[in-house]
Amino acid sequence: MSKPALLLIDLQNDYFPGGAFALANTEATLAAAEQAIRQAQANGVPVIHVQHVADAAQGIAPFFNAGTEGVKIHPRILAAAPDAPVVIKHFADSFERTNLHATLQELGVTELVLCGMMTQNCVTHTALSRQADAYERVTVLTDASTTVSEMLHAIALHALSTRVRLVETAASW
Repeated sequence: MSKPALLLIDLQNDYFPGGAFALANTEATLAAAEQAIRQAQANGVPVIHVQHVADAAQGIAPFFNAGTEGVKIHPRILAAAPDAPVVIKHFADSFERTNLHATLQELGVTELVLCGMMTQNCVTHTALSRQADAYERVTVLTDASTTVSEMLHAIALHALSTRVRLVETAASW
Protein backbone atom coordinates (compact mmCIF):
# COMPACT_ATOMS: atom_id res chain seq x y z
CA MET A 1 0.00 0.00 0.00
CA SER A 2 1.29 3.42 -0.95
CA LYS A 3 2.08 5.91 1.80
CA PRO A 4 2.67 9.51 0.68
CA ALA A 5 4.32 12.40 2.51
CA LEU A 6 3.82 16.10 1.76
CA LEU A 7 7.11 18.01 1.41
CA LEU A 8 6.84 21.78 1.83
CA ILE A 9 9.95 23.11 0.07
CA ASP A 10 11.36 26.56 0.93
CA LEU A 11 8.11 28.29 1.88
CA GLN A 12 10.25 30.93 3.59
CA ASN A 13 9.85 34.64 4.26
CA ASP A 14 12.50 35.82 1.77
CA TYR A 15 10.29 34.58 -1.10
CA PHE A 16 7.26 36.60 0.01
CA PRO A 17 6.53 40.34 -0.32
CA GLY A 18 8.94 42.25 1.91
CA GLY A 19 11.53 39.48 1.64
CA ALA A 20 14.86 39.63 -0.15
CA PHE A 21 13.60 37.83 -3.30
CA ALA A 22 9.81 37.97 -3.56
CA LEU A 23 8.37 35.55 -6.09
CA ALA A 24 5.24 35.72 -8.26
CA ASN A 25 1.79 34.62 -7.12
CA THR A 26 2.81 34.08 -3.50
CA GLU A 27 -0.60 34.64 -1.88
CA ALA A 28 -2.36 32.05 -4.04
CA THR A 29 0.57 29.65 -3.61
CA LEU A 30 0.47 30.11 0.16
CA ALA A 31 -3.29 29.43 0.26
CA ALA A 32 -2.88 26.29 -1.87
CA ALA A 33 -0.04 25.06 0.37
CA GLU A 34 -2.23 25.58 3.43
CA GLN A 35 -4.99 23.59 1.70
CA ALA A 36 -2.48 20.82 0.92
CA ILE A 37 -1.45 20.71 4.59
CA ARG A 38 -5.10 20.43 5.68
CA GLN A 39 -5.69 17.62 3.15
CA ALA A 40 -2.58 15.78 4.31
CA GLN A 41 -3.54 16.07 7.96
CA ALA A 42 -7.12 14.94 7.26
CA ASN A 43 -5.76 11.83 5.52
CA GLY A 44 -3.01 10.98 8.01
CA VAL A 45 -0.28 11.94 5.53
CA PRO A 46 2.96 13.11 7.18
CA VAL A 47 4.00 16.71 6.46
CA ILE A 48 7.66 17.73 6.34
CA HIS A 49 9.07 21.26 6.15
CA VAL A 50 12.20 21.64 4.02
CA GLN A 51 14.09 24.82 4.88
CA HIS A 52 16.96 26.22 2.85
CA VAL A 53 19.69 27.88 4.90
CA ALA A 54 22.58 29.51 3.05
CA ASP A 55 25.95 27.92 3.79
CA ALA A 56 27.80 30.54 5.88
CA ALA A 57 31.13 29.04 4.79
CA GLN A 58 30.32 30.35 1.30
CA GLY A 59 29.90 33.93 2.60
CA ILE A 60 26.82 36.11 2.76
CA ALA A 61 24.14 34.95 0.34
CA PRO A 62 21.49 37.14 -1.35
CA PHE A 63 18.85 35.50 0.86
CA PHE A 64 18.21 32.67 3.36
CA ASN A 65 21.05 33.72 5.64
CA ALA A 66 20.98 32.09 9.09
CA GLY A 67 19.59 34.29 11.83
CA THR A 68 17.53 36.50 9.52
CA GLU A 69 13.75 36.89 9.33
CA GLY A 70 13.93 35.88 5.69
CA VAL A 71 15.28 32.40 6.38
CA LYS A 72 12.34 31.53 8.62
CA ILE A 73 9.50 29.36 7.36
CA HIS A 74 6.46 31.52 6.59
CA PRO A 75 4.38 31.91 9.78
CA ARG A 76 1.14 30.71 8.15
CA ILE A 77 2.87 27.51 7.02
CA LEU A 78 4.34 26.93 10.49
CA ALA A 79 0.92 27.59 12.06
CA ALA A 80 -0.70 25.07 9.71
CA ALA A 81 1.88 22.34 10.46
CA PRO A 82 3.50 23.28 13.78
CA ASP A 83 4.62 19.76 14.69
CA ALA A 84 6.00 18.75 11.30
CA PRO A 85 9.70 17.89 11.24
CA VAL A 86 12.04 20.43 9.64
CA VAL A 87 14.77 19.25 7.27
CA ILE A 88 17.54 21.83 6.76
CA LYS A 89 19.18 21.89 3.35
CA HIS A 90 21.97 23.86 1.67
CA PHE A 91 21.43 22.72 -1.95
CA ALA A 92 18.57 22.78 -4.46
CA ASP A 93 18.00 19.02 -4.07
CA SER A 94 16.24 18.50 -0.72
CA PHE A 95 17.89 15.08 -0.42
CA GLU A 96 21.46 16.32 -0.94
CA ARG A 97 23.41 15.95 2.33
CA THR A 98 20.25 16.07 4.47
CA ASN A 99 18.35 13.63 6.65
CA LEU A 100 15.28 13.78 4.39
CA HIS A 101 15.52 10.22 3.09
CA ALA A 102 16.10 8.84 6.60
CA THR A 103 13.14 10.87 7.91
CA LEU A 104 10.90 9.53 5.15
CA GLN A 105 12.07 5.97 5.77
CA GLU A 106 11.32 6.26 9.50
CA LEU A 107 7.78 7.32 8.56
CA GLY A 108 7.37 4.43 6.12
CA VAL A 109 6.84 6.78 3.19
CA THR A 110 6.69 5.29 -0.31
CA GLU A 111 5.41 8.28 -2.31
CA LEU A 112 6.36 11.97 -2.45
CA VAL A 113 4.03 14.94 -2.88
CA LEU A 114 5.98 18.17 -3.37
CA CYS A 115 5.11 21.82 -3.31
CA GLY A 116 6.95 25.04 -2.68
CA MET A 117 9.41 27.47 -4.13
CA MET A 118 11.12 27.82 -6.68
CA THR A 119 9.50 25.55 -9.25
CA GLN A 120 12.44 25.49 -11.67
CA ASN A 121 15.05 25.07 -8.96
CA CYS A 122 14.44 23.38 -5.60
CA VAL A 123 11.09 21.78 -6.47
CA THR A 124 12.46 20.39 -9.75
CA HIS A 125 15.79 19.26 -8.29
CA THR A 126 14.01 17.45 -5.48
CA ALA A 127 11.46 15.85 -7.81
CA LEU A 128 14.22 14.61 -10.12
CA SER A 129 16.72 13.71 -7.41
CA ARG A 130 18.36 10.32 -7.75
CA GLN A 131 17.12 9.61 -4.23
CA ALA A 132 13.53 10.43 -5.27
CA ASP A 133 13.80 7.51 -7.70
CA ALA A 134 13.51 5.21 -4.66
CA TYR A 135 9.87 6.23 -4.21
CA GLU A 136 6.90 4.70 -6.07
CA ARG A 137 5.61 8.03 -7.32
CA VAL A 138 6.52 11.71 -7.20
CA THR A 139 3.77 14.30 -7.52
CA VAL A 140 4.14 18.09 -7.75
CA LEU A 141 1.22 20.25 -6.65
CA THR A 142 1.17 22.81 -9.45
CA ASP A 143 -0.89 25.48 -7.69
CA ALA A 144 1.03 25.18 -4.40
CA SER A 145 4.33 25.94 -6.13
CA THR A 146 5.65 29.12 -7.73
CA THR A 147 8.73 30.93 -8.95
CA VAL A 148 9.81 34.35 -10.27
CA SER A 149 7.18 34.47 -13.03
CA GLU A 150 4.14 32.57 -14.28
CA MET A 151 6.01 31.86 -17.53
CA LEU A 152 9.02 30.27 -15.82
CA HIS A 153 6.66 28.28 -13.56
CA ALA A 154 4.82 26.94 -16.64
CA ILE A 155 8.09 26.08 -18.41
CA ALA A 156 9.40 24.21 -15.36
CA LEU A 157 6.15 22.26 -14.96
CA HIS A 158 6.16 21.32 -18.63
CA ALA A 159 9.74 20.06 -18.29
CA LEU A 160 8.74 18.00 -15.24
CA SER A 161 5.62 16.59 -16.91
CA THR A 162 7.41 13.65 -18.52
CA ARG A 163 8.95 12.50 -15.25
CA VAL A 164 6.50 13.22 -12.41
CA ARG A 165 2.76 13.50 -11.84
CA LEU A 166 1.41 17.07 -11.90
CA VAL A 167 -1.86 17.83 -10.10
CA GLU A 168 -3.61 20.73 -8.43
CA THR A 169 -4.00 20.65 -4.67
CA ALA A 170 -7.74 19.97 -4.83
CA ALA A 171 -7.11 16.72 -6.76
CA SER A 172 -6.81 13.41 -5.00
CA TRP A 173 -3.22 12.55 -4.23
